[in-house]
Amino acid sequence: MAEHGVFVTEQPTSVGIPVTAASGVPFVIGTSPIQRAAKPAKVGVPVLIYGWAEAKEKFGYAEDWTKYNLSEFMFAHFLLNNVQPVIFVNLLDPVTHNTAVGAADIAVVDHKVKIDFGAINDATLIVKPETGTGTAYVKGEDYDVLYDDTDCYVVLLVGGDAYAATKLNVAYNKVNPAAVDAAAVAAGMEKIELCTTTLGMVPDLICAPGFSEDTAVAAVMAAKAAAINGMFRAKALIDIPTDSGKAAAYSDVLTYKNAQALVDENQILCWPLLTFGGKTYHFSTLLAGLMASIDAENGAPYVSPSNKALKCDGMVDAAGAEINLTLDQANTLNAQGVLTALNFMGGWKAWGNYTACYPGSTDVKDMFIPVSRMFDWVANTLIQTFWSRIDMPMNRRLVDSILDTCNIWLNGLVGSGYLLGARCVMLEDENPLTSLMAGIIKLHVYITPPSPAQEIDFALEYDAAYVEAAFAQ
Repeated sequence: MAEHGVFVTEQPTSVGIPVTAASGVPFVIGTSPIQRAAKPAKVGVPVLIYGWAEAKEKFGYAEDWTKYNLSEFMFAHFLLNNVQPVIFVNLLDPVTHNTAVGAADIAVVDHKVKIDFGAINDATLIVKPETGTGTAYVKGEDYDVLYDDTDCYVVLLVGGDAYAATKLNVAYNKVNPAAVDAAAVAAGMEKIELCTTTLGMVPDLICAPGFSEDTAVAAVMAAKAAAINGMFRAKALIDIPTDSGKAAAYSDVLTYKNAQALVDENQILCWPLLTFGGKTYHFSTLLAGLMASIDAENGAPYVSPSNKALKCDGMVDAAGAEINLTLDQANTLNAQGVLTALNFMGGWKAWGNYTACYPGSTDVKDMFIPVSRMFDWVANTLIQTFWSRIDMPMNRRLVDSILDTCNIWLNGLVGSGYLLGARCVMLEDENPLTSLMAGIIKLHVYITPPSPAQEIDFALEYDAAYVEAAFAQ
């Protein structure tokens, strides 16, 4: 039937809206006191966490950060720096990483007995009368199990058969965090590949405080940072160990870096340990919080963390000995691609603009932290934005749509000051006929992130003309 009238149809918009990649999102792997978590997260699975309460609920919390490095990170990120989110992976499995604690009599104090914080509240925890004779007490009727941040308690319940006891005989299994060693963390780094498919988010900072000091772990972190899912990019935050015989002193750092070949452009090297409020932190932990905070404030990772305030009141080595650096010493570390802290003007600041590849590599896109991170961020955004165009009919309309979308976005970055200049073009010599026939399009993106102004020179000169002008009649 013939139509009569005026009709309107809609066409898809040829210019799309970029899917901007996340920035300052850490992927943190290690151990957590999962035995005390109210709703424990699955072991070995990336979990996206947005706050302190959620982190404690799914991963638990412990003051002993030497055993539970995820507790250190969640405390620093959510409470000290007040930034989010974080992707955590806990590798400590109470089912396989445990040790039996034989039955023993323990004195009751204020109707409770204290047992090891690592105690697992499961069927292996058996509470009996003194000497272990008689029938076991019933959990929920005679006693309950409670944790604080340092200990675990068997608490006797009012009205229960054990309430008046002066001693209890307790046996249980406890978690063994030491079973998760550097080799396990290096192998577990593969879990970062699941972030895109299970969480819909790509982390751009890789952290393993306490484990990244191991060179094998550091190497795997760098490898993953170069190609998450074979395409996405990140930066690995690496701690240089401050143990005696490694890099406990400033004079040992450069020797250690060179001996261990820590020279990857995807690594950011940190030294030494930091203190704040009576607690000791791995530098990478506090640096991740600082970088996430700076990114959130500026909207893109184009600002260097150097000369920005750290949550820090001192520096120490692994033995707790205080470390103080002069400006010259800090600059010497920076000149070898090591980021440190400096209490010089305006309090404690992160100090250093270079990735680990410097001075071996002086390619500006690799050596400067903010420039390299901007390349990563732009690359990640391009992949996420144009993934939906894969397998569409390859014609001029498709190419023009991609070019227009890309250039409009890049122009916005230039206008915001994130880039000094940028453009996306399709060059004829990069797209031979054979490639086009094979369904391959190559687009060339030129970007220039601003370098950090790490040196500002003033030339002072006495001008006698001002004397003459001052006394002129």
